[in-house]
Amino acid sequence: MGTARSASAGGEPSGHGPAGDAIDRGYLARFTLGNAALEQEVLELFACHAPQYLEHLRAATSSQSWKEAAHTIKGSAAAVGARRLASLAEMAENLDIEGAQVRAEGDRERAVEAVAAAVDEACRYVARLFARS
Repeated sequence: MGTARSASAGGEPSGHGPAGDAIDRGYLARFTLGNAALEQEVLELFACHAPQYLEHLRAATSSQSWKEAAHTIKGSAAAVGARRLASLAEMAENLDIEGAQVRAEGDRERAVEAVAAAVDEACRYVARLFARS
């Protein structure tokens, strides 16, 4: 990964682009000290593990396992600058999935759907970012 790429009309990732990007690469670059190879490694590890963490969230059967899965997603997302995902995972983490109101209103399912969409968005961003031409 050499120089930063500019965003195209087709939504290609931009270097340390706008706030609307799934990953804030400027945030990540501060922690990798501008090391592009390390940034790529960290993002690819994130993209590899995030779907697994999402499956843990989906499979959670207790409040504790739910909170642990959501917390893992929140932490890994925050570490790479996936702010939208981190925010949604934090909201999920605060749900009491064993509460009657949450079950009755379908909040658990909506939280999983929102987190899943954000995981997909972040993983697609990483895949486009490092796609080989």
